[in-house]
Amino acid sequence: MKEINIKNVCITFIVAIIIWFIPIPKGVTPEAWHLFAIFAATILGIILKAAPMGTMCMMAIGFTALTQVLAPGNASASIVKSLSGFGDKVIWLIGISFFIARGFIKTGLGNRIAFLFIKVFGKSSLGLAYGLGLADVCLAPAIPSNTARGGGIIYPIMKSMAISFGSMPDDPKTHRKLGAFLTLNSYYMNLIASSMFLTGTASNPMCQKFAANLGIDITWMSWAIAGFVPGAVAFFIVPLVLYKLFPPELKKTGDAPKMASEKLKEMGPVKKNEWLMLLAFFILLFLWIFGGSLSIDATTTAFIGLTLLLLTSVLTWEDVKSEKGAWDTIVWFAVLVMMASSLNELGFIGWFSDLIKVQIGGLNWLVAFPVIILVYFFSHYIFASATAHVAAMYAALLGVGVSLGIPPMLLAMMLGFMGSIYGVLTHYGHGPAPVFFGSGYVELKAWWLRGLEIGIVLLIIYMAVGGLWMKVIGYY
Repeated sequence: MKEINIKNVCITFIVAIIIWFIPIPKGVTPEAWHLFAIFAATILGIILKAAPMGTMCMMAIGFTALTQVLAPGNASASIVKSLSGFGDKVIWLIGISFFIARGFIKTGLGNRIAFLFIKVFGKSSLGLAYGLGLADVCLAPAIPSNTARGGGIIYPIMKSMAISFGSMPDDPKTHRKLGAFLTLNSYYMNLIASSMFLTGTASNPMCQKFAANLGIDITWMSWAIAGFVPGAVAFFIVPLVLYKLFPPELKKTGDAPKMASEKLKEMGPVKKNEWLMLLAFFILLFLWIFGGSLSIDATTTAFIGLTLLLLTSVLTWEDVKSEKGAWDTIVWFAVLVMMASSLNELGFIGWFSDLIKVQIGGLNWLVAFPVIILVYFFSHYIFASATAHVAAMYAALLGVGVSLGIPPMLLAMMLGFMGSIYGVLTHYGHGPAPVFFGSGYVELKAWWLRGLEIGIVLLIIYMAVGGLWMKVIGYY
């Protein structure tokens, strides 16, 4: 498979050139407009899959430094500012969390947790769905790659269970027996879990960073408090709704707990490294929850967790070096955050927010709020990357909403939640989607139709329950 699509690379360059040379709108500085041209082309290249995300971001750094849009006439300052994203603590929070996640997979603790939940809840297909979902929720705070969590831990176990009950990926007649239901439910639960924690998926800290640029402070604990109630409600309701809309033919799975017990028996007693991993996990949770009162931020906590794992040899430096997903994320995350933050500093986001405000400025915030959320949610149909979507639209829509009088924390958190749950819409909408869709259990038409239905259910839950909950806890 070719990494570079020459046709789409050319399209990306042409778009950048067109934007660069069209008349600069009144109220926008040349530097802001030219940086926007590079940013827009980078996002388009990611959407079109012109090249891997890291490649597109490296090109963006090169052009940003070459054109000196961040420091006109000063080549040295330009390259320093172009690389400034790599010094952002949010970048390292998510990168180090990827390394910590490797510990769950390497020690087998992630699999053990999943099998334990199946052993307890797996007597029915619905119970099996909840058991797999609970495992995902428990792992979400410390595994920010929902692709690694869903595709590396939950998916293999889910598929193994489906096959054990005669629901075979290569036999369409057996898909609805169990595999199709578990596939969709496990994917949806993965996205719900991702929305509940700042470290639940890679794009959440990006939302935190963009909100901070607008003076809105989001901590690990404030995100968890806001996300817990709507996430818990969605966790209990979505499997029930899917069970009605897309029911499995097999209702009882009495052998699943026995299978899980056999797997646990094969794994043997909890090993030393698993205990150490569990200890590190609880230390991380404690410091993420109470670290604020101790003047320990989330990134420092992540460093402490990684240090513990390295010192106890749960992880080795070779493990850290070989964790390609983490280094890849650090690179593209740093570049996208640098460009989006610089656009805000150069006044582009403010100008764009004012431009949209002119169009919808007459709306009461109670009307503007759902309009902004719906636009953000359904525009995900055109994005193949949740991160690209967040980078392209989050800051602008947040700025527009705040200028219209929408409570800042309410809108910042709700847009943050959408960054996970809009993935239900398509088979390419979030990192784990291609893994689950690739199982072959669910046809494309069914995936999109169920995704739309569940998406509407999630929108209602998060906007109604989540909005009311944030009022109760004083977020607005």
